[in-house]
Amino acid sequence: MIKLTILDGHAVNPGDLPWDFLKKYADITVYERTPQEQVANRIADSDAIFLNKIQITEDILSQCPNLKYIGVLATGYNVIDLDAARRHNITVTNIPAYSTDSVAQHVFSFILYFTNQVAQHSQSVMNGDWVKCPDFCYWNGSLSELAGKTLGIFGYGHIGSRVAQIGKAFGMNVICCTRTPKPDMPTSVSFEELLKCSDFLTLHAPLTPQTTNIINKDSLKLMKPTAYLINTARGGFIVEQDLADCLNTGGIAGFAADVLLKEPMAQDNPLLGAKNCVITPHIAWAPYETRKRLQGIAEANLKAWLDGSPVNVVS
Repeated sequence: MIKLTILDGHAVNPGDLPWDFLKKYADITVYERTPQEQVANRIADSDAIFLNKIQITEDILSQCPNLKYIGVLATGYNVIDLDAARRHNITVTNIPAYSTDSVAQHVFSFILYFTNQVAQHSQSVMNGDWVKCPDFCYWNGSLSELAGKTLGIFGYGHIGSRVAQIGKAFGMNVICCTRTPKPDMPTSVSFEELLKCSDFLTLHAPLTPQTTNIINKDSLKLMKPTAYLINTARGGFIVEQDLADCLNTGGIAGFAADVLLKEPMAQDNPLLGAKNCVITPHIAWAPYETRKRLQGIAEANLKAWLDGSPVNVVS
């Protein structure tokens, strides 16, 4: 039986989804978290490892002669030096498309936060404002309908297309900008037109040299002052100081994110305390059902590798 080490198991399983299902394949060791400097020592004699955000470098792989399989417990695999993995004949797999529904749901939780202001009004009621109100109803700020608004989608993969479906169900006008157009895609526009026309702009493209810092002071100037920007994809899309400046001067109406350039959030992040800025701590992928699905795909990946026919291979 192989030796399998899980380096940062807490991310996927903080206690509600045990790893026992892997025991039929391997002798497993689970670490809740692993400091980067302890990685090589902890996996030195492992045949296979699972990880989420731990970096695997040439230096680490050179100290792990038994290692033949790396299972990334996420879709993104930029934490792995793939060239080094190839040199050491190590198979690397990822978990594609497991969080499509949960991330799309999170996008609309942000959108509805801005349009319906449920949290703001509930807090007002709990503060006693309705009790003191002379009318049967009141509202703080402007409420709005999604029907007829333009939803701009940057990137049209699994998540982007699911967001488009939900947007259409709300009666929104959906437009998108993508490098790989598809036959069933909504109206395709340039990135500049996407910025100019969107009432809600949500980011779902891969992070590449071309998309890094694509949201900056120049691109933000093209957006409507009434528009909202949403990022549940990658923090690297955004120049955070430029966005904070834009929010604080009313350049756009609001911003919501589940991802940042540096995670956990740094104390000096300019978005901390910015106007009309909503940030959640990278939880769009975290519903119970989503993490259970991730574990199921991770198991299938491991079994396929053990059977000699690996799937979801990235290296």
